[in-house]
Amino acid sequence: MTRHDPDIRPVIRQLDESAANRIAAGEVVERPASAVKELVENALDAGATRIAIAIAGGGKRLIRVSDDGCGMTAEDLPLALARHATSKIDGSDLLDIRSFGFRGEALPSLGAVGRLTITSRAAGHEAARIAVSGGRLEPVRPAAANRGTVVELRDLFFATPARLRFLRSDRAETQAIAEVVRRLAMAEPSVAFTLTEEDEGRVLFRADAEQGDLFDALSARIGRVMGREFIENAIPLDSERDGLRLTGLAALPTYSRGAAVAQHLFVNTRPVRDKLLTGALRAGYFDVLPSGRHPAAVLFVACDPQGVDVNVHPAKAEVRFREPDAARGLVVATLRHALAGAGHRASSTGGAATLAVMRPETAPSFWRSQTPSPAAVAAAHAAQAPLAPVPTAPQGFAETSGPAFPAAARVEPMVEAPDAPLGAARAQLHGNWIVAQSRDGIVIVDQHAVHERLVYERLKAQAAQARVPSQALLIPAIVDLGPEAERVLAAAGELDRLGLVVEPFGPGCVAVRELPAALGQADAAALLRDIADDLAEHGASDRLQGRLDAVLSSMACHGSVRSGRSLTGEEMNALLREMERTPRSGQCNHGRPTWVELRLSDIERLFGR
Repeated sequence: MTRHDPDIRPVIRQLDESAANRIAAGEVVERPASAVKELVENALDAGATRIAIAIAGGGKRLIRVSDDGCGMTAEDLPLALARHATSKIDGSDLLDIRSFGFRGEALPSLGAVGRLTITSRAAGHEAARIAVSGGRLEPVRPAAANRGTVVELRDLFFATPARLRFLRSDRAETQAIAEVVRRLAMAEPSVAFTLTEEDEGRVLFRADAEQGDLFDALSARIGRVMGREFIENAIPLDSERDGLRLTGLAALPTYSRGAAVAQHLFVNTRPVRDKLLTGALRAGYFDVLPSGRHPAAVLFVACDPQGVDVNVHPAKAEVRFREPDAARGLVVATLRHALAGAGHRASSTGGAATLAVMRPETAPSFWRSQTPSPAAVAAAHAAQAPLAPVPTAPQGFAETSGPAFPAAARVEPMVEAPDAPLGAARAQLHGNWIVAQSRDGIVIVDQHAVHERLVYERLKAQAAQARVPSQALLIPAIVDLGPEAERVLAAAGELDRLGLVVEPFGPGCVAVRELPAALGQADAAALLRDIADDLAEHGASDRLQGRLDAVLSSMACHGSVRSGRSLTGEEMNALLREMERTPRSGQCNHGRPTWVELRLSDIERLFGR
């Protein structure tokens, strides 16, 4: 029957269990990484302290997950492969989910599209094994095993070969599996994880169980997964309000990435990809990141299970908060407060990049050759010959009593380097670069960029103390927003504080009465439609604030110290001290770093000392 044959009456049929399981598998098991996620989450729910994952062929040929959890008895195994059978919940309250899994769909779905074998042993019971292939269940048999469970999945999607054509290369699928394991490893720092690729016999990821209190263990595990560089350039977060708590680490704005690959979000330790939290993360870094860059952060949101619904998607990757505004507000406020508290800090990668540019060229080839030519040996002996004495004054130049500096450098008298983080100014180079001596190295400051940020922050603080001035429109702009009008009108109070006055004007229409004076002749209809789109997608909009901040940023740019202006030592040191007091002074208005530090130890290595 098709919809193009209206004369044929459709017949309702009951699908057999095998077809139903294959359909369910299409929702739960999208690719090998999805299967690994479900099996590892089952191991975590079983109380495992060690989990070993082995894969082959990018997970298409083999996925084996072994754990030392509570295990299952021979009577439990057939139930484990039945749809909607689970030990995680009793079904009385679907809003009180305290485990990773609860649907009871993963194992029967995997058994419907692959060859699945489960070997398990519970304390005080004999080990048993059960197998299912393409939905055909085999009887339970005795087995030999330690306490825990081993789930082995072979030939994924052999029962639905069309799905195999949609999978990517073995390398890409392996990378996706490794990413899933790393995310789950961050969620459970007290559990040891091992991921092995059996084709080449190599360990893709290993993390031992972390010791110490919860925050120390979490920081250690994040450092193991994200790298030491991330930890060195991250700010710890710990904030609580309205029954929600936010912990984790957020990287400095100057430690940004070209894609959103270093963003990991967790709700009650469950890894999620939630639009609300992603939008809140972006809003928290608003005004400090350059265009096209993405923040790096690991955020853990904890709340009462009754306050969040995890039963909105078969893959359990999305959640819905009962009070989304509270969750978004907590993330945005915590991030902005933490970034402001970081003050003048900039990422350590700036100094490393500067040193990399300054490194000398590689040694001549005759030093690396094992069998040097006669010419190379002669050149080497010549290089080792005693140097000629240096004349007291070069020919054609008068002898001077002190060092000669180029005209581009302005040198200040030597004073003791203070204990201040940015040290004391020593020179100004090319009319724009302040060179300061800190206790541990050299600091180079972009005077125009940093003063632009200082003026910008001052203007923003002044603007935040009162309502943004607005100008009334001679003829109100009527904007037809359709169903989005209600969202805009619900945010009318916040828009009024920013100088945008809106009123209802019939079904689906909004009248714009006033616009922020700083925007001049702005297109009211286009601005309102952009705000409505933001509210529909993220539940909030920073577009108007962004437009106003852009005006302040332009004012700050024109009112700051210009490149080429000569500064006295007092002015340069005053600029350094104000940097240390001003939030977000580590990056300019466009998100670029305002200063870099070269440590003495790195400089000494640069010269081979």
